[in-house]
Amino acid sequence: MSNFIEKLTEDQRIDVKRQMMIYSQGVQEIIPAEELEQKIARSILENKPLKIKLGLDPSAPDVHLGHTVVLNKMRQFQENGHIIQIIIGDFTGKIGDPTGKSVARKQLTDEEVKHNAKTYFEQFAKVIDMEKVELHYNSAWLSKLNFEDVIQLAGKITVARLLERDDFEERIAFGKPISLHEFFYPLMQGYDSVMLECDIELGGTDQHFNILMGRHFQEKFGKEKQVALLMPLLEGLDGVEKMSKSKKNYIGIDESPQEMYGKAMSIPDELMGKYFDLITDLSPEQKQTLKVQIDTGELHPRDAKMLLGKTIVRMYHGTEEADKAEQHFVAVFQQGSLPDDIPVVEWTGNTQVLVIDLLVDLKLLSSKSEARRMIENRGVKINETKVEDVKGQVTISDGLIIQVGKRKFIKIKAT
Repeated sequence: MSNFIEKLTEDQRIDVKRQMMIYSQGVQEIIPAEELEQKIARSILENKPLKIKLGLDPSAPDVHLGHTVVLNKMRQFQENGHIIQIIIGDFTGKIGDPTGKSVARKQLTDEEVKHNAKTYFEQFAKVIDMEKVELHYNSAWLSKLNFEDVIQLAGKITVARLLERDDFEERIAFGKPISLHEFFYPLMQGYDSVMLECDIELGGTDQHFNILMGRHFQEKFGKEKQVALLMPLLEGLDGVEKMSKSKKNYIGIDESPQEMYGKAMSIPDELMGKYFDLITDLSPEQKQTLKVQIDTGELHPRDAKMLLGKTIVRMYHGTEEADKAEQHFVAVFQQGSLPDDIPVVEWTGNTQVLVIDLLVDLKLLSSKSEARRMIENRGVKINETKVEDVKGQVTISDGLIIQVGKRKFIKIKAT
């Protein structure tokens, strides 16, 4: 690649440095950083936006804060005038990305892919301007490949290279099967980059192998190679596992303000800086100041969490709802009072009922075993009194208040 920086004016070079600082913040790895700098310089010199790729196989349509780590970075590119290319893997989604999986993924139907993609778009609009996004479905080119095309594509990569990915190595080591079609997933993801001539591809560090396939195949097809921007994975509320709905350690961007705020208060202290850095829209200067204040103890962890919770709610529900969520938390959890807006549910069943059955019937907990564990952990209150007997019964009366954990309340309206 030519040295485009040498051709820039001083003001243009300053703009390159500015963009590099923004795009580098919070990024785990840029492969390679010098190519990103040159691409930005050429973009400025030629007044031509860069193409920024994000590939999605919409297998789980509920977007949580872990997903927004990449989306926030895409918004930064979008704010600087670059083109966002979102590729919906309606073709690759039928195979399923083997990343992080010890077994082959369930293949999706066309209907499942379309439904999940629609849900993604609605939620992504809370982070990026979807009206300025290029939407592509990779079936547009992958479904047109004939068997000879597929053989030629496969001929551009070695089996040894494919076996380098950790997921396959582990499955071989433990004697678990790998279906031949799974090898084609990274090939097809790389071919997406060839077809769209992407300049940059974003993804989590778990997508390292797949994203580098884009560079590999672009080179094999005589195209300019894309730069890989790999974002760190965000640990969930447990502080250990990657944020995931299946792990129940997530904050969803469609959740209520009170639920968002309350969950934020359970984030481990040591992750405060990382959350502020990766999932908030605060300025780089604000983030740096907060990091120093947290590290030095100038900002108490509780106050940091309250600020984080309020920031998250404000980003997805607005300032007014953020203020209400904070007031609710202070009233209920710091002052010990009951919330004013407890949901009311009509009860038409028996007046004598097992507490476990009541919790499940009211959908406060999903199963009797989960209800039993919550009672054993002293996490259930009826009219502000802890329930201690897992076999206990309750007499239903009008105005009865059931509380599960710190954030779930229901008031019974007896009929």
